[in-house]
Amino acid sequence: MLSRVADSILWMSRYIERAENVARFIDVNQKLTLGFQRGLRTQWEPLIHTTGDEKQFKELYGNEYTQENVVNFLTFEDRNPNSISSCLKFARENARCVRENLSNAIWEAINKFYLIVKEFPRDAMVLQHPHRLLDVVKQQSQLIVGAAETTLSHGDAWNFSRLGRCIERGDKTSRILDVKYYILLPTVQDVGGNVDIIQWSALLNSTSGLQMYRRQYGRIHPQKVVEFLVLDRLFPRSMHYCLIHADEALRALSGSQPYAYANPAEQLLGRMKTNMDYLSVDDIVNRGLHEFIDTYQRQLNDLGKLINDVVCNSSLHSQWQHQLQS
Repeated sequence: MLSRVADSILWMSRYIERAENVARFIDVNQKLTLGFQRGLRTQWEPLIHTTGDEKQFKELYGNEYTQENVVNFLTFEDRNPNSISSCLKFARENARCVRENLSNAIWEAINKFYLIVKEFPRDAMVLQHPHRLLDVVKQQSQLIVGAAETTLSHGDAWNFSRLGRCIERGDKTSRILDVKYYILLPTVQDVGGNVDIIQWSALLNSTSGLQMYRRQYGRIHPQKVVEFLVLDRLFPRSMHYCLIHADEALRALSGSQPYAYANPAEQLLGRMKTNMDYLSVDDIVNRGLHEFIDTYQRQLNDLGKLINDVVCNSSLHSQWQHQLQS
C-alpha cells in the first residue's frame, strides 16, 4: 500500500472518531452540570482546556466562554480544525483521495454524514440545546464503523482504519474521564453522595458504557468506574482495550511477532500495552488519575508522530517487512 493511501485511511478514521468524541465531550459536560448552580464561565471554560484548544478559542472569541460560544466553537466553527464540522470535512477529503480503496458503503456513509452536519441548522436554539445534533453525530459515526467492519476486506486498509480509530478513541476516552476530575471534581461533602453518583453515571452514559458497567459491577462506585474505563480488556471504549487492538493492527501490518518490535512505533505501543496489562486501579489512584491520564495522552501523541514518520517515508508494510528481514 502506498504511503499516501495509508496515511489518508488512518486519518480518515481518526477524524471520524474525533468528531464523535467531540460530541461526547459536549454531551458529558451538559449532563454532568445539568441542574447545578454554576457560572457560565465555570461550566464551559474548562471544556476548552480539556480539548486543548484554548489558544484558538481565545483568538476567535476572547474570554467569552458562554455555552453558545463554546458549543459553536466545538461543533460548527470552520476556523477550529478540531470542530465536528472541520473533522468531517477533513475525513471526507481523505476518503475522496482513496475512494478506490474503500467500499461504496463507507464512502456513502461518510459523504452523508458530512452533508447532514453541513446542512444542520446553526441557530441559537441548536447551540442552547445541541442534544439532537450530538445524537446524530454519534449515530452516523457508528454507521461508518459498522460499514468498515462488514464491507471492507480485513487487510491493510482495514488495519490502518482500525489503528487510527483505536488511537483516537483511547485519547478521547481519557479526556472524557478527565472531565470528571479536572472540570467537575466535587466538594469534599459531595464525594460519594447522590450528586457524585449522578455525575459518574452520566460519565459512563456518555461513553455508552453505563449498561455494560452495571452488568459487571452493579452499583456505581467511582474507583470501579475508573477501573472499567481505564483497564477493562473487553469494553470497546476503555483505554486498555484501545491499546490492545491498536497493537494488533500494528502487528498485522508489519507481520512482527508478539513481544518483538520492528520499529519505534511498535516499541512504544508495546510498552504502553504491557504496562497497562499489569496495572491495578489502586496503582492509578495512588499515583493520581489526572497525572496518569496526562502521561497516557503524551505517549499517544508520541505514538502518532512515530507512525506518521514511518508512513510518510515509504510504504509502511514494505518498510516494516524490510526491517524484520534485516
